[in-house]
Amino acid sequence: MEVTELITLALKSLTANKLRSFLTTLGIIIGVFAIILLVSLGTGLQAYIANQIQGLGSNLIFVIPGRIGGARTPGGVVANKLSVQDAQNIELKLRDIANVAPVIQKNSSLKYKNRENKGTSVLGTTANYTKTVQNAVIEKGTYFTSSQEISGTKVAVVGQTVLKNLFEDEDPIGKRLFIGNNIYTVIGSLKKRGAIFGFDQDNTVIIPISSARRQFGLNQVNAIYVSVENENLIPFASEQIKKTLLKKLTEDDFTIQTASSSLEIVTNVTNILSLALGGIAAISLLVGGIGVANIMLVSVTERTREIGLRKALGARRNDILKQFLLEAVFLSVSGGIIGIVLGIGASLILARFFVSVVTPWSIFLAFGFSVAVGVIFGMAPAIRASRLSPIEALRYE
Repeated sequence: MEVTELITLALKSLTANKLRSFLTTLGIIIGVFAIILLVSLGTGLQAYIANQIQGLGSNLIFVIPGRIGGARTPGGVVANKLSVQDAQNIELKLRDIANVAPVIQKNSSLKYKNRENKGTSVLGTTANYTKTVQNAVIEKGTYFTSSQEISGTKVAVVGQTVLKNLFEDEDPIGKRLFIGNNIYTVIGSLKKRGAIFGFDQDNTVIIPISSARRQFGLNQVNAIYVSVENENLIPFASEQIKKTLLKKLTEDDFTIQTASSSLEIVTNVTNILSLALGGIAAISLLVGGIGVANIMLVSVTERTREIGLRKALGARRNDILKQFLLEAVFLSVSGGIIGIVLGIGASLILARFFVSVVTPWSIFLAFGFSVAVGVIFGMAPAIRASRLSPIEALRYE
């Protein structure tokens, strides 16, 4: 029997029961749709985080309190032993090749006239901060100077969220606002930076670190940012930072990370996440395959007399096998195509509100999986149909 004739017979059998055929493919559609959508979300998240990390600067080193996986307090909190003096020692050690900016970070409410901005991240840092962190760019006004930092002048640079919520259409430069119970003069505003890990980077105000130490009564820093002249100096600078800190701290008291090492960790985690999400979605595709096998077995039972008649008229065992296998493959492939279209469409729509990137490999994977489901789960019913005895089949009621 010719291939075209087999295809025609298979299509006629499927279209004769349109509703059953659609319900059979529904499991495949949902599985393929889920694979593409979930992998797109995982890939989009990876790209988003990578862009945010790279935005900090590829030549950036940051030192954070505690060693990852190291000692913690009984309450599970990292014991912070990093001080402003440690940052000054690092700056002295790397004065010819790097900019150093320690950061004290606390949340506080801001007030201007009768307006209030709650949950604002107050960063106390040095005059080197904008030279160290690439995405800290002044849009209007100026940043504070070293002399203002040393003298503890109460000046502030505000982010775009603070600018919008407190000053609306007013020019903020020269205006005085409350940070907690202290009054600061606004001297500049930051360029919009967006959100990272759900944290609004624009809901920020930057003040001199000396003012922050007095206001919050702190000497410990949340991080020390070090920006070297070029990426080739990162290994050397990291080693010098480690040697400097080990003079008074232990290896459990700090962690040195670079943008590239953080990116590698994030990439590994998000790759695993994407595979896990794809695996979860593949389970629904597996369920869809079982549905295909079940319906095809029912179809074989219903069409037993038809099979017997065709065999009596000369159809070979191989012809019956091919016909039923083709029907199963058509069901899974059509379901796969519909699932791909829906998955791509949903991913593109979601990309407008969240991070989602459709990858060609996820499409090929989903489609290949759907074809494999058709072949694997269609094989048993097809073999059963081909093995039916024509005499017994014709007697079937």
